[in-house]
Amino acid sequence: MSPAVIDVPSRSAAVPGVVGADLRVPLVTGGTAAYANLDHAASAPCSSAVRDAVDELLPHYASVHRGAGFASQVCTRVYEGARQVLSDFTGARQGDQVVFTRNTTDALNLLASAAPRGTSVVAFDTAHHAALLPWRHVRRIPAPQSPTEAVQALDEALAECPEGPRLAVLTGACNVTGELWRVAELARAARRRGARTVLDAAQLAPHRPIRLAELDVDYAALSGHKLYAPFGSGALVGRADWLNAADPHLAGGGASRAVTERAVSWTTGPERHEAGSPNTVGVHALATACRTLTTRWGDVVAHESALLSRLRAGLVEVPGLRELSLFGSEHDRVGVVSFTLDGQDPGLIAAALSAEHAIGVRDGLFCAHLGTRHLLTKAGADSGRALRASIGLGTTTEHVDRLVAALKSLVADGPAAAYEQVDGHWAPVDDPRPLPPFLP
Repeated sequence: MSPAVIDVPSRSAAVPGVVGADLRVPLVTGGTAAYANLDHAASAPCSSAVRDAVDELLPHYASVHRGAGFASQVCTRVYEGARQVLSDFTGARQGDQVVFTRNTTDALNLLASAAPRGTSVVAFDTAHHAALLPWRHVRRIPAPQSPTEAVQALDEALAECPEGPRLAVLTGACNVTGELWRVAELARAARRRGARTVLDAAQLAPHRPIRLAELDVDYAALSGHKLYAPFGSGALVGRADWLNAADPHLAGGGASRAVTERAVSWTTGPERHEAGSPNTVGVHALATACRTLTTRWGDVVAHESALLSRLRAGLVEVPGLRELSLFGSEHDRVGVVSFTLDGQDPGLIAAALSAEHAIGVRDGLFCAHLGTRHLLTKAGADSGRALRASIGLGTTTEHVDRLVAALKSLVADGPAAAYEQVDGHWAPVDDPRPLPPFLP
């Protein structure tokens, strides 16, 4: 059964605004058009609230933890205050640490280095590379056919692990299909086997609330650039013991308590893994984004759900389109849809959508090669890659409708311009589009 079409305003005034909502880009066919950013799953635009917060902080920018000056004291308070914001945003437990990182990949690599030697790690093949690749040794679980099968498969994989520490890597929302995983059920299964859990929340955090204490998850990792705060900050939130016992993620100033000619003693707490001058602006941006979303969750979820329903209903009408799905078309999901078009090269379609229709989408395997290839095989696709459209705060009904209309046109008539492959990517031949003047 295809989703019903739900009409929504062009962009709900109830949801936070984003920078670039009025961006116009040149077309290969001449003129300009309003940009339809349907690639939120890769990196979301900056929210207007985040931009304003960053502008407000910049005149006070100074060192953190190291200066007696007024501006330094302001920045230290901003930086440390952001920890409580992230703790509240993730529903962390008392005593959990918030360690600021560059992004989700950095956060999960930090946890991989902090896990006790000999820890048995299990993860599903469908995981994003950030959640699949950092571990010294990982037992991969084949893609499950249902949420129930996922819980059973995790239980069996953990049961086969040798004695010692165990860690289950869980996905909140699939970055390929947007489908939500039953994190609480998976966490219970892991707990029964004596395993800790880490949640890859990168794709979940911008779309739904997270409650670590309620989910009984030990750690969560997330990225600011997916949370409308593209200033190079992320976080690892979770239990303190492994983090305090591990060697610092980076060795340097801030992580050291005392240095003598013969020895170094390291701090405990988040600072142990935050050596060097911190990304104060990025952390402030991340905290602002989290505060903004927390006060607007009802509006955000309603806005995205309506647009997702409209998008999926429109895609059903595109000839030869195959939507990728792990758990079935009715399974709950966030605003991400991946698909193929019979007989069409995804890279060429993505290039034509950009050059001729001012629509930004993603094509490829989405940094989840094992999982995406499984989904392509399951869908009977012949392309070897897929297209992904993802929505968020900046998405409008016009963007959705334009994508559907453009896909129908490209399937029926093909691109209007000529394209060639350059360094493995499709691009218009003799592309006449001018670049922005700020580029050299």
